[in-house]
Amino acid sequence: MATLIEKAAEILARCETVVITSINQEGYPRPVPMSNIKSEGATTVWLATGKDSLKTKEFAANPKAGLCFQEKGNSVVLTGEVEIIEDEATKQEMWQEWFSAHFSKGPTDPNYVLLKFKGHHATIWIDGHFVRRNL
Repeated sequence: MATLIEKAAEILARCETVVITSINQEGYPRPVPMSNIKSEGATTVWLATGKDSLKTKEFAANPKAGLCFQEKGNSVVLTGEVEIIEDEATKQEMWQEWFSAHFSKGPTDPNYVLLKFKGHHATIWIDGHFVRRNL
């Protein structure tokens, strides 16, 4: 199993885009593709978004989330929770220059927040091997 988790982490590190799913007010999942700005292992993903975005509001109301990524027929589906990060030091550390197209005031823009997804359960299909497990 460790090998599959390691392979999943390698795939995630290469993925520019992941799909994260929030739960809307009606209880339906709402998937959104987003840029993977940083990953930690196979289970933690950092994303940047607007504080006023619908997904941020949905995660504030219900932190439960799904996240998936894939590469060349291999895929990983995670379920877990999202934490909304507004800490100035962390926002500065995660800042990337291309964010300025969305946040004109830079890393101190009051609308710039981070979403930290932490997976608790994984469904993994890599190199013909399938596993579901708690993390």
